Amino acid sequence: MLKEVNLNKSEYFINRELSWLEFNDRVLQEARDNKNPLLERLKFLAITSSNLDEFFMIRVASLKDQVNANYHKTDPSGLTPKKQLKEISLRTQQMVYQQYHTFNRSIMPVLKKNHLYLLTKEELLEGQKIFLQEYFKTFIYPVLTPMAVDSSRPFPLLLNKSLNIAVLLEEKETPDDVIFATVQVPSVLPRMIELPKDAEENRYFILLEEVISLFIEDLFLGHTVLSAYPYRITRNADLTIEEEEAEDLLIEIERSLKKRKWGAAIRLEVDEDIDEKLVDILKNVLEIHNGEVYYINGPLDLTFLLQLYALEGYDHLKYVEYVSQVPRDLIDCEEILEAIDEKDIFLHHPYESFDPVVEFVRKAATDPKVLAIKQTLYRVSGKSPIVQALVEAAERGKQVTVLLEVKARFDEENNIQWAKKLEKAGCHVIYGLVGLKTHCKITLIVRMEENRIKRYVHLGTGNYNDITARFYTDMGLFTCNQHFGADASAIFNMLSGYSDPPDLYKLEVAPLNLRNKFMQLIETEIENAQKGKQARIIAKMNSLVDTEIIKNLYRASIAGVKVELIIRGICCLKPGVPDISENITVISIVSRFLEHSRIFYFYNDGQENLYLSSCDWMPRNLDRRVEILFPIESLQIKERIIDILKITLLDTIKAKQLTAEGKYIKIDKRGKKLLHSQKYFCKQALKTAKKHLKEKSLPVFQPILSDKSIGEDEN
Repeated sequence: MLKEVNLNKSEYFINRELSWLEFNDRVLQEARDNKNPLLERLKFLAITSSNLDEFFMIRVASLKDQVNANYHKTDPSGLTPKKQLKEISLRTQQMVYQQYHTFNRSIMPVLKKNHLYLLTKEELLEGQKIFLQEYFKTFIYPVLTPMAVDSSRPFPLLLNKSLNIAVLLEEKETPDDVIFATVQVPSVLPRMIELPKDAEENRYFILLEEVISLFIEDLFLGHTVLSAYPYRITRNADLTIEEEEAEDLLIEIERSLKKRKWGAAIRLEVDEDIDEKLVDILKNVLEIHNGEVYYINGPLDLTFLLQLYALEGYDHLKYVEYVSQVPRDLIDCEEILEAIDEKDIFLHHPYESFDPVVEFVRKAATDPKVLAIKQTLYRVSGKSPIVQALVEAAERGKQVTVLLEVKARFDEENNIQWAKKLEKAGCHVIYGLVGLKTHCKITLIVRMEENRIKRYVHLGTGNYNDITARFYTDMGLFTCNQHFGADASAIFNMLSGYSDPPDLYKLEVAPLNLRNKFMQLIETEIENAQKGKQARIIAKMNSLVDTEIIKNLYRASIAGVKVELIIRGICCLKPGVPDISENITVISIVSRFLEHSRIFYFYNDGQENLYLSSCDWMPRNLDRRVEILFPIESLQIKERIIDILKITLLDTIKAKQLTAEGKYIKIDKRGKKLLHSQKYFCKQALKTAKKHLKEKSLPVFQPILSDKSIGEDEN
């Protein structure tokens, strides 16, 4: 019998938003780590900026809406929306300071050592100014639109995330009259301009806003420019779509996307040397408060660093490209469907190639025996070969059904275009269910074989995106198990609206019963622990937010269950709290590849139940999305995935451990082997592929083999 403990106390929970900021800080730490190649550090720095943009546009915007609506209810950690905004502002200001300290003190000096210079207008030599003057007249000046603000000309609407220059002017004839003007830095022009090389072959760059500022007086003839500084605003981009009243969801989303550009301003970034008169004007017109102004010591919006990262000729300053290997279960494969017919096949991306998933759909598109293809799509690449295969299948007369989630945040426009193309080809396109996002990853191929129907299924933890599959860690399963096939058919019938929620053989589906399934699995471990049996839970996911799940994990810890969590991003659970979560550990891995797979292991008195899922332990996944959880029944595959979990838990290089205070610390390496789990998995994939190449003929999915990208040691 468990002792009665009040698990609703706020001190047992970490605030969701503050936990996300700690995740972004771990990304920033990768930019600070000088063991990473220089341009990879630049990339991590750009990612922290991009992440913050999205955080403000969605999470901070939502909190501001709550404050404006006088909503005062506290979250599980005891913070009201207003208090959360204050804490976020303090933590984000610290993070931004560290970002630019890293950029100025750590990154810039090393760039110069590698003959790459990012100049300000004050650092230009006379010859460079002459070059830029001609460049400005030819390419920049014709595109610019200076906009003065006065009684007859109101402050212009500024696009979300657009970079602008605020200008204070005075009439030369009446110097007492001060005028405010603004100039948008054109996004249609390259942000980074390369200057001519010098005799030593150094490469020099300057940002577009610096060049505009240098020649700003050319835009305001007859006026004296008193000051000119860049600024940038972030707007509320949290779309609210009235699905129940939307006759055409596609049109409604397209309309809402336009609104995203003009939402209320929630953050103002300015140069730290900016004239305070300009700040006062901007705060007033944008209705921004002091805590929402960020003074930046360097270029605004560090996502431009991705342009530096993309420069050709600097591969030595990046990770050597890792080429995903032939999946172990497909090394001897000549034909994908035949291989699946023989046994369940496991895929571990990006260590193993995503190509078989693409080939699976391509083969189905051209196979005359295939009658139907059904697939869910959430995020796909811009030139998706999977979508192209679905189009071809429809054009060949096959029954093609695609559930394309047009509400996938920030992928709406891309998905709308694909939806139209698929419909034009003759596919039956479903735009998702009212009030729910369809986030599950499932493909069903129906084939006529020897006068009977056979179903082939792919289930995954990640998106059907051939681009992100190269750097997201995910898992997939191919099977033609008849129960999985029947479940897949039932799920598609439910999604297309032709069937009531089904009774399934193997799969669990959110929002129907997935929450209850997780609760039951945790409860079984609690019961076993109370009987004195060994009890253990290992769970790997992107985020842990759900309060009920967290409280059940606390109950498991109190009962003596060993709980090991691998959570890349948000974690609202506090491990190591005396008498509450002493048996719970949490680690996070942020490294070269984005940890994305969702794996759930329950010891279950030695039966070792193992599941993969598209679902994180968050209320949105369990209650407001269509998600699936599927069991791994092949003993060979189960052993492989359990080994992957064990190796991940042993990471001492990139893993950080969460403390009861909500901070992440490095793993204590004393007495432990140095282990970088992602490097280990790369090496294992290469080792397996090389071994089989020596013994067998070349497989169908043959990559280039190279171990230069792995490194000689583990650290």
